[in-house]
Amino acid sequence: MPRRTLSTPHPNGDPSQSDLEEKLPLQSNGEPPKEKVELKKQVTLLQGIAIIIGTIIGAGIFISPKGILKNSGSVGMSLVVWIACGVLSLFGALSYAELGTCIKKSGGHYTYVLEAFGPQVAFVQLWAEITAIRPAGLAVISLAFGRYILEPIFMPCGVPDIAIKLATSIGITVAMYVNVMSVSWTTRLQIFLTFSKLLAILIIAVPGLYQLFKGETKNFENAFEVHTADLTRLPLAFYSGMYAYSGWFYLNFVTEEVEKPERTVPIAICVSMGIVMSCYILINVAYYTVMSADDLLASSAVAVTFAEKQLGNFSYAVPIFVALSCFGSMNGCLFAISRTFYVASREGQLPEVLSMLHVRRHTPLPAVTILYPITLLILFLGDIYSLLNFMSFLRWFFIGVAVLGLIYMRKTRPDLDRPFKVPIFIPTVFAFTCFFMVFLSLYSDPVNTGIGFGISLTGIPAYCIFIHFQRRNKCFQKCSDFVNRSLQILLEVVPAEH
Repeated sequence: MPRRTLSTPHPNGDPSQSDLEEKLPLQSNGEPPKEKVELKKQVTLLQGIAIIIGTIIGAGIFISPKGILKNSGSVGMSLVVWIACGVLSLFGALSYAELGTCIKKSGGHYTYVLEAFGPQVAFVQLWAEITAIRPAGLAVISLAFGRYILEPIFMPCGVPDIAIKLATSIGITVAMYVNVMSVSWTTRLQIFLTFSKLLAILIIAVPGLYQLFKGETKNFENAFEVHTADLTRLPLAFYSGMYAYSGWFYLNFVTEEVEKPERTVPIAICVSMGIVMSCYILINVAYYTVMSADDLLASSAVAVTFAEKQLGNFSYAVPIFVALSCFGSMNGCLFAISRTFYVASREGQLPEVLSMLHVRRHTPLPAVTILYPITLLILFLGDIYSLLNFMSFLRWFFIGVAVLGLIYMRKTRPDLDRPFKVPIFIPTVFAFTCFFMVFLSLYSDPVNTGIGFGISLTGIPAYCIFIHFQRRNKCFQKCSDFVNRSLQILLEVVPAEH
């Protein structure tokens, strides 16, 4: 392949590497790329809102809100939990709005931990993300897509597991392809999918609220009366609720691509959280209007059961809407998470090729596709739900650490420009909530939680081997450079221009 050379600083910032000649592919017409190769600021306010809403609202609100009802003990208390979790999530979102406007780098949790506590802590967080949290999370939401996209075909029979996994693989592949081909395709698709899931919520909420206004209130009588539930399980209800709202942080993963981030990020976060909270409350009220608490607890897919009671034959369309909702979460997660790997590579903590962009499409192709083989491997060979159970609490731990970093930087970096600043009690309350959920995991499931901590702590020797040792071993470094250059030519990617 014809090549040209370009002098580019090494992402590790090592002065001895600053004059390396990097061999870059030409375009197919033999000419060097005329347009500056970079991630452009093309995420608008509407697209930012779509990214947040589209990743928060997945399958959970349609399938199984019964976890909150079961652990809260009553209809009234479950609604209180939904509202309280929305407010707490808003506190976290506002904290991230401050972080996103004063640290205008992409990468989300990783970037904020790096800025506050240094590269060692940030690498441990990154290691947990890339080895288990993100592949397992993506596999779970993709499995929900595979199941519900096929359900109308197999009704009333169950869907075979192998068919679900094949459909899931196709769904992951399509989402990866869209993210690799174009940033604008990805964000426009996200807008469409977000409107689809909001339409699905309206289709469910409006008939339920209509019944409520007609006087169907029997399921709300004695709404706070608790018969059998143990109130000590209430924290578990909050854990489920916080998980249902998780996703408000994804716009911070793409801050460098957001137009006017100091304005767009706070507005998008506040608008999105207001919409999501309203949707969650309305759809739960609709459920309880048509279904008793016992009906809801007995249902394996609440939205489908609701539709069968209220919408007749249209209930066959509900699984399609659930599948589109899941695909929206897949698409948004891939778009956002890939930027973490892109930034980590730029910081010298992942292979150099992951910080490169496709020479024509200007997408972070290597960073987008890195999760693809890991996710498929877990999908077909791994115990996804066990992996997710003992790793999910680590996400809250590191989110808590990132918000703690906001408080810490208020003291250590008081002169940092903060276009958007929240009262200190907001990040304090949210960080306490995150660490309380971690403590709750340790108390309720010490074995799986301990395994999760063990996996994350393997990031310490990994840091010593892949970061500390590599920088000092010339043979290791030459091998790494050879692999990076080979992949660079194969994938037609070049370093981003700044």
